[in-house]
Amino acid sequence: RDGMDEEGAGLEAELVRAGESLEETAERLDREDALRDMRDEFMIPARADVMAAGARGHALGENEGDADLRAREVRDAQQDRSAAVRHSAERAVYLCGNSLGLLSRAARARVERHLAQWASLGVLGHFAGPEPWVTIEDVGSSSSAQALVGAKYAHEVVFMNSLTVNLHLMLTAFYRPTLERHKILMEQHAFPSDHHAIATHVYSRGLDPADSVVLAPAVDADSAGLLDEDALERLIETNADHLALVLLPGVQYLSGQVLPLQRLARLCSRLGVPLGLDLAHAVANVPLELHAWGVDFAVWCSYKYLNAGPGAVGGAFLHDKHANRGVDELPRLAGWWGHARASRFRMRPEFEPQPGVLGFQLSNPPVLALVPIAESLALIARAGGVQALRRKSIRLTAWFLHAAEAEQLLRTRIRVLTPLKPTARCGCQLSLQLLRLALIDNDDGSGNGSSAVAVVNAELARRGIVCDTREPDVLRIAPAPLYNSFADVLVFVRTLKLILCKLDEQNEQQQQQQQPQPQPQPLAKNVGHPGPTR
Repeated sequence: RDGMDEEGAGLEAELVRAGESLEETAERLDREDALRDMRDEFMIPARADVMAAGARGHALGENEGDADLRAREVRDAQQDRSAAVRHSAERAVYLCGNSLGLLSRAARARVERHLAQWASLGVLGHFAGPEPWVTIEDVGSSSSAQALVGAKYAHEVVFMNSLTVNLHLMLTAFYRPTLERHKILMEQHAFPSDHHAIATHVYSRGLDPADSVVLAPAVDADSAGLLDEDALERLIETNADHLALVLLPGVQYLSGQVLPLQRLARLCSRLGVPLGLDLAHAVANVPLELHAWGVDFAVWCSYKYLNAGPGAVGGAFLHDKHANRGVDELPRLAGWWGHARASRFRMRPEFEPQPGVLGFQLSNPPVLALVPIAESLALIARAGGVQALRRKSIRLTAWFLHAAEAEQLLRTRIRVLTPLKPTARCGCQLSLQLLRLALIDNDDGSGNGSSAVAVVNAELARRGIVCDTREPDVLRIAPAPLYNSFADVLVFVRTLKLILCKLDEQNEQQQQQQQPQPQPQPLAKNVGHPGPTR
């Protein structure tokens, strides 16, 4: 298949058996799935709730009467189910873990236990109860947390603040511009918050981002941020003498491209340039070995593949080589929870930092936001670690490609922007570009219309399928190995095909209505013979 390497093509061949229908293959793969029981650990949204939310979106038929709209939704849902694999009618197909992961039952129960501890003990809960809050920060430096990002020591990893706050803390420490080395290299299509953080730090040093920020461009305007890895390395080498810092993603948020982090870390180390990573889309998605690779620092969020809840606490990594650098060597914005534990409650004005990234903590940890992370780490460990998740993720991707090819979607209606070769360049997320947009875009230019991708996404939601979009034409799906099934993927593929076909039919009808009607011609005079009598 176009875009796949030998490993990916071989895996696809391994999944599919001669003589099986797509439904039969999906059912067999789900039976054979080593992680199938993990799905029941999560509270998958009800299909009816997702459909109701989708009905309020920018969907086809939004100007119909409520009764007609509800009737059409029921009719469409019944048709979709008959066309797709036999699937639980109660649960939605949730493919949006790249944006917000699902709530686990264990996380909900643990939060409720801490609410009960608060209710029964009040302030005493800091030092009493089954899980005293004064040491809740240890969640972030547990062996499971270390394994998540490939940390070697407990003081290399912590959960605190949010991603952007942690990025600001790391930039304060690592962006130390000089007359010669004052530039930061980042990708042009980085998540906006990274751009904001970088620009404000450059301004705060009295510099101009136009002169002090080097942007790595995408391959082309239609690639959704896809980076040419060789060109990226050349850009780093070309600017090496002027670089104070390199900041890159682990997984590019638009395209889903997994960057060759070990190779980039080795290059930056050779050039003497600190490397920082935004791992928002990489943590709990792809295996990481930050300590072994020599990455200087990394930051991430926890609400995506870590399933820690909306606005969950972020995480940070600081390599052990920086662990014992004092505030004079590694400047920081300090707070009392970064103070050494042994003397923290003596309330002295002098700051004595804990070693490593623990010394960057600011305030006492948000208990109710940390405990879902603890349960997520436990679930990942129970599943066999990130490597086990990765194995299933690769199979889900191969299955999607096979089903989309069988349903004649690939290359004719969608283009997969996420790199598929080598297989290591693709994580959970697949960015799908909708083709033939001119046929289905209903935006009339007034600003009141809905883009094609918004219409498609709303139609998916009205059929109980959740994914997300990036304008103008990219649909992002992320089959998550902890709770998504092979049946989920097939339902998505067949429902997407149905929606695109319906949009084509509607567009064709609209075009016919817009065509000018031929004017009637005057009748010719009778010149001597009668016309047809019937």
